Amino acid sequence: MYQAFLVKYAEIGIKGKNRYKFENALCSQIRHRLAKIEGEFEVTREQGRIFVEAKGDFDFEDAIEAMSRVFGVSAISPVQMIEDKSWDNLVKEVGDFVEAQYEKRDFTFKVKSRRSDKHYPLTSPEICVEIGGCLLERFPELSVDVHNPDVFIWVEVREKAYVYSKVYTGACGMPLGTNGKAMLLLSGGIDSPVAGYMIAKRGVFIDAVYFHAPPYTSERAKQKVVDLAKLISRYTGPIRLHVVNFTDIQMYIYEQCPHEELTIIMRRYMMRIAQTLAKENDCLGLITGESIGQVASQTMHSLAATNDVCELPVYRPLIGFDKQDIVSFSEKIGTYETSIQPFEDCCTIFVAKHPVTRPEIKIIRRSEEKLSEKIDEMVQEALNTIEIIEVDG
Repeated sequence: MYQAFLVKYAEIGIKGKNRYKFENALCSQIRHRLAKIEGEFEVTREQGRIFVEAKGDFDFEDAIEAMSRVFGVSAISPVQMIEDKSWDNLVKEVGDFVEAQYEKRDFTFKVKSRRSDKHYPLTSPEICVEIGGCLLERFPELSVDVHNPDVFIWVEVREKAYVYSKVYTGACGMPLGTNGKAMLLLSGGIDSPVAGYMIAKRGVFIDAVYFHAPPYTSERAKQKVVDLAKLISRYTGPIRLHVVNFTDIQMYIYEQCPHEELTIIMRRYMMRIAQTLAKENDCLGLITGESIGQVASQTMHSLAATNDVCELPVYRPLIGFDKQDIVSFSEKIGTYETSIQPFEDCCTIFVAKHPVTRPEIKIIRRSEEKLSEKIDEMVQEALNTIEIIEVDG
């Protein structure tokens, strides 16, 4: 019975005179997601609401799922559109809606109304009272509960009238593209996909970089990262995944530097390369999945040491999370099962037995001087041989 949806947003509503820009971005993202499913849809905005109307046959569940993954959407409600909003017809249509929607009508209800058409002869409270009375008269088995009803019957009177009672939760956040772009350091672990999701939820487009170390890491390890990028791109939109061959750099660091400093120094070169890519791709910052104290490279001292090589800001949305928080989030967004597949990335192959947890930046810099003969050339070679994979879930 549904050919249209009412899409609600939350945070966008406080944006004042710039709100229309966020609404337009949200409409654009909804159109992009719906273009991937069967059917033709028209997306329009009207006075604090966005409406999606299907032009012909479509898959209801696919449409709901597609819209629920759009950042900026707080709720989706399938609506019945009422072209003739005259009072007598409105009352009849709302009654027909309840009859068609609920085979058993032994529930409590409350009518809620929003009248955006200020020329309409009844106010919002009057619409609630009058329609509630008409529903009780037509369906005596119903009863009203204004405090804790089983069902809300929503009636909105605009250019047309709309009635609905079901609400599907959206992803919330801000529409993609309203807050620039950032580069995600994506590994095959649990944390970094969640970090990318969380920053994208604030309206940030995501590119990604993965550090691959053949033959120490397999092609299956790389495919695992591609699969993770596809999973989060269902929310973040298309991702350009930059695959960097990091083997020679890792081996050189391994040969030249103290082994307890390997993780920190490798991490610093990853950040340098990621920053170069970020600047080339108009990104405004880097994103990592680091959480304070989770591993040796994520102590406060270690994070300070990796930040030392960065000019761009580094966003760490998981910084105060414990591991179970992150696992729960990864399960929610559907990346956990892929993340725990047993294919190790380059970070886990070259781990020191006793890594330094309180690195001193001046000592790390001194150790990096041992790399000066070849490291710049190796970094440039890694940048020149990057594989770019376009990912869109």
